[in-house]
Amino acid sequence: MKVGFDAKRFFNNFTGLGNYSRFVIGALSENIPENEYFLYSPKVKNHAELNAILDRPNIRIVKAPSIYSNLKATSLWRTWGISREESVKELDVFHGLSQELPVNLPARVKKIVTVHDLIFIRYPELYNPLDVFIYKAKVRAACRQADKILATSIQTKSDIVDFLHVDHEKIDVVYQGCHPSFKRKYSAAEIEKVKTKYELPASYILNVGTVEERKNVLLVIKALSLLPTDKQSYLVIVGRQTKYKTRILEEAQRSGIGDRIIFLHNVSFADLPAIYQGAQVFVYPSIFEGFGIPIVEALESSVPVIAASGSCLSEAGGPGSIYVNPSDEGELAEQLKKVLTDGELRTQMIASGKNYIEQFQPKAIAGKLSGIYQK
Repeated sequence: MKVGFDAKRFFNNFTGLGNYSRFVIGALSENIPENEYFLYSPKVKNHAELNAILDRPNIRIVKAPSIYSNLKATSLWRTWGISREESVKELDVFHGLSQELPVNLPARVKKIVTVHDLIFIRYPELYNPLDVFIYKAKVRAACRQADKILATSIQTKSDIVDFLHVDHEKIDVVYQGCHPSFKRKYSAAEIEKVKTKYELPASYILNVGTVEERKNVLLVIKALSLLPTDKQSYLVIVGRQTKYKTRILEEAQRSGIGDRIIFLHNVSFADLPAIYQGAQVFVYPSIFEGFGIPIVEALESSVPVIAASGSCLSEAGGPGSIYVNPSDEGELAEQLKKVLTDGELRTQMIASGKNYIEQFQPKAIAGKLSGIYQK
């Protein structure tokens, strides 16, 4: 079977959608080696993160003709030009990995699109209005064109049905795994070295993700301030910062815990697994997500998880994690105190999480994707 992918983000993005693209293509090319995988991208970067995948004999790279780059029209090639590439005629399946598909793909080529979330429809006030218009137009067109839609969670499937009025039978749920580096167990010395590099305390609560209002880190600040003084751990927040950071710092200062909040920006991805493994507990109180990959990263890192109820975070965290009302700092404070002080509970949560995330391993997800392609 010959499978094509829009691989722009595979080559050029090293967070969210790029990580998903590399996970899917890496899992398939390793575990279903008999297929050929065509990666269509306007630009191709050399990056250590890509080499293990690109060196496999079943990978084919198709770049945009230079005229598109010269005219700064690579987005036009992704929308219209990919379908004109000669190799597309040989494909059995084309899989759009980031909520869009090229137009005018040959009728014989089966079309699949992954939809990660529709947060821009549910909470349009969090986005630029022009971006909302563009995102909606692309995902609507892709869902109309696709023979099969893949949602990254049951919550996202429900949103596609509700907001885009798509027949639920057209949608399959296929979860996403995390980067293999999180599977490696770091030694105490390696973790200590990373802590020293970033000037981290011996013990801390961890939160990872863009520092924005939807991620709801303000709830953690309020909860920490409610803990007894001897239980007030440090909070390490890793992620791109926005103006929401100011509100977090103001609340922390007002609550008297300003000296316990540590922001890390531009953390090396190579250091991130050790930062996870050095944490006492991972807290992810996001109001709404399409899935919640940082939760999977934490579980893979053997860290207990407390997350918010009300969206799909329980799909990522499983039955062994703890879920709290995303507007109740008292409930979060109570659960933090339990996890920080009860060693037996921590052990149970870690073991349950490890068992739960077996379904997110590359071999399992590659098998599910391959089955959908074959069908």
